[in-house]
Amino acid sequence: MEMYDVVVLGSGPAGLTAALYASRANLKVIVLEGLQPGGQLTISTEVENFPGFENGVQGPEMMDIFRRQAQRFGAETVFEIATKVDFSKRPFTIHTANGKEFKSKALIIATGASAKLLGLPSEQKYWGAGISACATCDGFFYRGKKVFVVGGGDTALEEAIYLTNHASSVTVIHRRDEFRASKIMVERAKSNPKISFILDSVVEEFIGEEKNGIKSLTGIKVRNVKTNEIAEHSADGVFIAIGHKPNTDIFKNIINLDENGYIMTEGKSTYTNIPGVFACGDVQDHIYRQAVTAAGSGCMAAIDCERWLNANPLE
Repeated sequence: MEMYDVVVLGSGPAGLTAALYASRANLKVIVLEGLQPGGQLTISTEVENFPGFENGVQGPEMMDIFRRQAQRFGAETVFEIATKVDFSKRPFTIHTANGKEFKSKALIIATGASAKLLGLPSEQKYWGAGISACATCDGFFYRGKKVFVVGGGDTALEEAIYLTNHASSVTVIHRRDEFRASKIMVERAKSNPKISFILDSVVEEFIGEEKNGIKSLTGIKVRNVKTNEIAEHSADGVFIAIGHKPNTDIFKNIINLDENGYIMTEGKSTYTNIPGVFACGDVQDHIYRQAVTAAGSGCMAAIDCERWLNANPLE
């Protein structure tokens, strides 16, 4: 069985940047691309806030560039999904859904996080065509538009407040009449003249149209959970802000996770509690969740990993 210096789990900006840096350090690297090759950016359309792309770039195209750049320096990439890890001894063993095993002297976890969605069929239909889970990423596209935010926590209200910088109006839809968000966030949102609220309500359906093969959201149906009345609203955009789930299920009871399942790293480093295992990107960052910060932490993980391997060679 082939031995690698570093196995990288995940192929978003964090994982592929880690692979790039580790490969340029002359380490033997393989990337197991995971369930969503390219990460969350593959379901993004236009990316305008990543430095170096002055005219913007399509999310999938940008991740292809990341992948080819890592491959140029020798990193291998394979469409494999890790299902089990054995960190009890070095070399580490990673098992995949296809029944393969990979041996590695060190491991970089960049499995990311997945936005929690409503699970409606129409949500998938108009995802990226008026529905998003990241106001910071996509709010700019809704200048002067009418948008909705679904959720009742701090993230939802932060997104709503941020969106008032661009949208003409922002309506928060929440299934209860009280918010999980902190009092100060609720006060800020309620005092903002651009923000209104539809409470005790859930989105029942997303409505849109398709012209020349291009889909676009035009409205939503909202159901009041107490009266079951359904109201239809025109909408240019909807932002789902009901939380993210880090992709850490296979690391439970192995790596230290916080109460929400994010990997805990030491201080400002990418070290986990397992020597030789590092974590970067959205799998350990629940604050910023941007492509550029994920890429930066991928660089950090590769540097931490290289230094650790130099200090802990495997005979």
